[in-house]
Amino acid sequence: MKSAILDRGKISIIEAEKPVLTAPGAIVKVIACGLCGSDIVKIKHVAENPGKKVILGHEVVGEIVEINTNVVGNSYYNDNLESFKPGDIVTLGHHYPCMECDFCKNGNHSMCKTFKSVNISPAGFSEYIFVSEGHLKNTVFKLKNGMSIENASFMEPLSCCIRAIRRAGYSYPKFDNGLKAVRGAEIGVKNSENLQHKALVIGLGSIGLLMSLGLKAFGISAFGLDINPERQDFAGKFGVEFDENLRYDTIFMTSGSYKAIDTALKFVKDGGKIVVFSSVEGISGYQNNEIYYRELTVLGSYSPAPVDLALSFELLSRGVIDLSGVSTNYLLDNLPLAVDDTMKNKIFKACIKL
Repeated sequence: MKSAILDRGKISIIEAEKPVLTAPGAIVKVIACGLCGSDIVKIKHVAENPGKKVILGHEVVGEIVEINTNVVGNSYYNDNLESFKPGDIVTLGHHYPCMECDFCKNGNHSMCKTFKSVNISPAGFSEYIFVSEGHLKNTVFKLKNGMSIENASFMEPLSCCIRAIRRAGYSYPKFDNGLKAVRGAEIGVKNSENLQHKALVIGLGSIGLLMSLGLKAFGISAFGLDINPERQDFAGKFGVEFDENLRYDTIFMTSGSYKAIDTALKFVKDGGKIVVFSSVEGISGYQNNEIYYRELTVLGSYSPAPVDLALSFELLSRGVIDLSGVSTNYLLDNLPLAVDDTMKNKIFKACIKL
């Protein structure tokens, strides 16, 4: 089968062995895989650690072609009426937590050792991948309601944004943090407390747009800012504007530029929150006295818990968030071109079709 590898900063498409079911789980034939900003970061920095194993591609939509487990649907979602089976079209997340360690019990699922150690194999930019039984229980969802492949490919990155929104203290109406997280949730019903808040997303790339739309789905007044006027205009088509006269309750940092830190400090209200959702070059940070005298809260958000994946899937499958036409499609053989076009800002979001 074809699979992408990253060697000393160069992407190659090679012939690799198709995964074999040697452990409980499933073989998924990849239909599409989104190119994530974190993939770009890995590509830029892999030359610094040329011997490090790098997995590229995790925003996967595919078809189950083999399975050797009787896992009955996703444990965190209300579709577990019948077992996964060959022919199911699914979208999935690539990490899952143990739910038993101190990190998980305290809500820090992405710090869990299990979360950090598990992944799909070999990578999303492959014709076939192995998905473990743990993934099937926690991160895999069967497409429904005519959900498009393009929208389904945004399930994992949107869930990361939902995680950040919830870490900022916002809640979704009738959203239970326990099992069957979305069962009974009134999708589209606004939380009255959220309606009182204004949030600013700094950096309107694909993840910034997702963050903005996630905020809107939560009933929060979402604004966005980008130094690139084309991105600013594109976000405007989704109702995301910028008002320089406002000061915002919460700032979501989706820009990878350290210069955005000063922008965040300028526009956050005294007593407000800054959610760090991106890495930046160098060691720049937030000034101690700004945080102290203005009573600011600065917190990080990295990756989703299973309940965040479940809500992301529901918002997309019900059409509350629709990203039709956002992605530019490339064949797997053209992955290097997709990466180059992304780095040069020629496109907004790349999706690799297999």
